[in-house]
Amino acid sequence: MILLQVPAVDTTATSAAATGAAQPQSLQLFDLAAKGGWVMIPILLLFLAALYLIIERILLIRGQTRIDEGFVDNVKDMVLQGNIKSAESFCKNQRTSIGRVFEKAVGRIGAPIKDIESTIETVAQIEIGRLERNLGYLGLIAGIAPMLGFIGTISGIIRIFYDISLSDNISVGIIAGGLYEKMITSGSGLIVGVVAYTGYHLLNMMIEKFTLKLEMNAFEFLEVLQKPQESVRMR
Repeated sequence: MILLQVPAVDTTATSAAATGAAQPQSLQLFDLAAKGGWVMIPILLLFLAALYLIIERILLIRGQTRIDEGFVDNVKDMVLQGNIKSAESFCKNQRTSIGRVFEKAVGRIGAPIKDIESTIETVAQIEIGRLERNLGYLGLIAGIAPMLGFIGTISGIIRIFYDISLSDNISVGIIAGGLYEKMITSGSGLIVGVVAYTGYHLLNMMIEKFTLKLEMNAFEFLEVLQKPQESVRMR
């Protein structure tokens, strides 16, 4: 009877090698971004610009659109009591958009109502224009960033197929490896575009909310100015 001796197999090394082969390589965020190529540089700059604009505008809009409780009532009471200078100084000390609007309106008391209303509209437009300053850049970033990402992806794909044509070697690994690297730019551009687009519309919503409050308060103020004139006419 012939016994066949089978050499012992190192099962530990085999399982370790299999485990190592089964585990995919982890992708670090910085390394992944670096593989996107030169297009990632302007996309990163656009991202930083978008963050700066959003934070700067949020802080400014929150500060300038603040309306203290009882502000309009205090102004109306001062006007009805004839304390025009006190009302004007009170509005000036607010250092907000609505304070500047009412300061100009109080300063026009004595003129026809239409002139006061025109003054309120003009100053309100100026203040809203200040709040909306630089918002156009956010809209521009929201449109440019995704296009830059697509440009990076398309240029990368062109490069991949150019290399294939030179080497005459069509390999799924080569195509997939190069393609996923170039798709990074598209993903990054879309992320920056979404951030800028969201910030743009959120800031506009904040401004629209303030505009509505300003119109309501201005209407109440004009009503107070019209009541004394109506009572004089009835007499």
